Amino acid sequence: MLEDIIQLDKKYYMNTFGNRLPVCFEKGEGLKLFDDKGNIYYDFLGGIAVNSLGHGHKDFIAALKNQLDRVIHTSSLYYIENQARLAQKLAENSCAEKIFFANSGAEANEGAFKLAKIYHYKKGTGKYEIISLDKSFHGRTLAAVAATGQEKYQKPYYPLTPGFKQVKPNDFEAVLEAVTDTTAAIMIELIQGESGVYPMDREYVQKLRKLCDEKDIVLIFDEVQTGMGRTGRLFAHQLYDVEPDIFTSAKALGGGIPIGAVCAGKKLSEVFEPGDHGTTFGGNPFATAAGLAVFDIYEKEQLVGNADKMGKYFFDKLNSLRNISDKITDVRGFGLLIGIQIKDEIAKKVSDSLFENRFLVSLCGGNTIRIAPPLIIKENDIDLFVNSLEKILEEF
Repeated sequence: MLEDIIQLDKKYYMNTFGNRLPVCFEKGEGLKLFDDKGNIYYDFLGGIAVNSLGHGHKDFIAALKNQLDRVIHTSSLYYIENQARLAQKLAENSCAEKIFFANSGAEANEGAFKLAKIYHYKKGTGKYEIISLDKSFHGRTLAAVAATGQEKYQKPYYPLTPGFKQVKPNDFEAVLEAVTDTTAAIMIELIQGESGVYPMDREYVQKLRKLCDEKDIVLIFDEVQTGMGRTGRLFAHQLYDVEPDIFTSAKALGGGIPIGAVCAGKKLSEVFEPGDHGTTFGGNPFATAAGLAVFDIYEKEQLVGNADKMGKYFFDKLNSLRNISDKITDVRGFGLLIGIQIKDEIAKKVSDSLFENRFLVSLCGGNTIRIAPPLIIKENDIDLFVNSLEKILEEF
């Protein structure tokens, strides 16, 4: 069966992912995924930080089925109760005052770019440039690629969308040198996930906030991966005690159903006016029902607190392993977004071996194993992973 699927994929699907890992999953339960032969895999990647509730969560599935029985889509021509209620949830649990829903993280970031630029357009400042960081990742659309500080994603699409430039992360002097009279916004990930799970320094982020206040620059945090409890706080900026003007959310917000959000603080909450932006599918009844269910389950099961607690337990276990194995060179991140840096020469082999032992992770930056499991994870799940990793490292 798997071979048939692979052949269909090769014949009909555009090959943008190369040779994928040779597995096709048919069902899931908690942290477990089952392939077409019934083999069990342990999901320590969570669909790349998406499946925060794990797989097959009964309450989540029930909420989705209930909404399917009612209405799936109506369009933004009409009021949508779920949309309004999910916007309320996001605003009441963050620094945002108003929300706009999109279909993905990249689309949410596009909305953030537009909101920042139209803010300056309506003020008549003439500002249009957006500064982002080297090694960042903001999505696959053309503007998001222009903001992404990785040449491998940009090079095929030159000339890029103008007005974007990148500077070295965690280097405030580099930001000062890059800022001009036309700088409209600064956009950062508080933890750079795709390049290897690199957190920003607290002082650096706080200096960015002060700079943006002084020069009327819009500060944007891309919280597509770091948001929705991933770091042990609902949003990562709550770890830094810094409020952005805009932050974006997606991934775990829908628990596996596609949704994105542009979340604006007071300064920009009234900037978009009728006709300035729009969407067909964004924030439809079904997607926002998923988001409401995620919030409801988070509250009932205290999953943000669990992410904090289990993240600390995970870090303790990994650092203990690091103390006895020189093959781990660093452990980075917050909560349940963790990067395990492995010696360069064996990193790919360790990642492959984890898959062979049926643990799902991703290799980022060439040498870092990224961990982003469902927030329902327990200590025994972590023990299982760390014990297996220890045995794998002993082989190399």
